[in-house]
Amino acid sequence: MSRRILIFALVMFVSACGLTGPRSMDNEGADSFEEDVRTARSLSEEFWKQQFSQLGRVYLPINAFIPYSGGSGPNCGGAPAAPNNAFYCSAGHFIAYDQTWMESLWSEMGDGSVYVIIPHEFGHAVQAQLQAGFQLNVQAELQADCYAGGTLAALVRSGALTAEPGDENELITSLEAAGDPTDDWLNPSAHGTAEQRQQSFLLGYSRGVTAC
Repeated sequence: MSRRILIFALVMFVSACGLTGPRSMDNEGADSFEEDVRTARSLSEEFWKQQFSQLGRVYLPINAFIPYSGGSGPNCGGAPAAPNNAFYCSAGHFIAYDQTWMESLWSEMGDGSVYVIIPHEFGHAVQAQLQAGFQLNVQAELQADCYAGGTLAALVRSGALTAEPGDENELITSLEAAGDPTDDWLNPSAHGTAEQRQQSFLLGYSRGVTAC
């Protein structure tokens, strides 16, 4: 699927919700970075609690949600936190994020970036609980993108979040900026190209997390 077609498709899926609202996707009208982060976290966890419950399983909430700045983040299994990053740590079952970096994305791209990054990291927390096994890192990353799309779509459909004109562009821009420059699946740090990440997100957004 070409990038132009992919973008058009995502625009159609988001616009089809027919929802308009305040500047923020948060239907409570959150207008600060901190409020959007809190909303993205709480709604993502509530969504997965419901998903696990429907499967007869119990979702284990993350132990901590840790903001940091630059190189001051928490270690994960002995590995230091990297600046300009957000990550899930299975060793401590926590999510950490470079607050300065993510807030700059929020300011430059809009709140859609928060509602992609945080559900993506919760996708990794879900993978850990489901004991998903992947031979390649890129497979786990693309599934987490798919989970993020499915989470966001479910929250929009339920009315927990609103989608307004421009939100779809924020989502596309967030994913494009995070794509790998080359399609090197054997690279242990590969996350997928911009188009691959957008396609995975769209799969979840259009068909739900069960399609991931």
